[in-house]
Amino acid sequence: MINDDPPEIFYLVVIAGRKQKDSILSALCKNGGHITNAFFGSAATKISNFMDLLGFVRERENVIITCLTSSEEVDSIFSMLNNDFGFDKPKTGIAFTIPVEKLSY
Repeated sequence: MINDDPPEIFYLVVIAGRKQKDSILSALCKNGGHITNAFFGSAATKISNFMDLLGFVRERENVIITCLTSSEEVDSIFSMLNNDFGFDKPKTGIAFTIPVEKLSY
């Protein structure tokens, strides 16, 4: 009996250092990341209202990369992040998936 069900879809979120953006994007595209998006963010530190009024804002040091991937590719993507980018070590990056139940495009 052949299973004709399509693979499950996951929304992948990767947060890493800004300098790793291009190499992580390239690696995700090679390992099954689709509809990839990247934007910059900053750490969760408070900036006083006075600093905001003066226009002083911390430089954004993190990149947040999102993409869609299939359940078949999730394990290889996480292995790649651990092996190639050191995500298995503290303070190097974080990645997680959220299952997508329905998708319309």
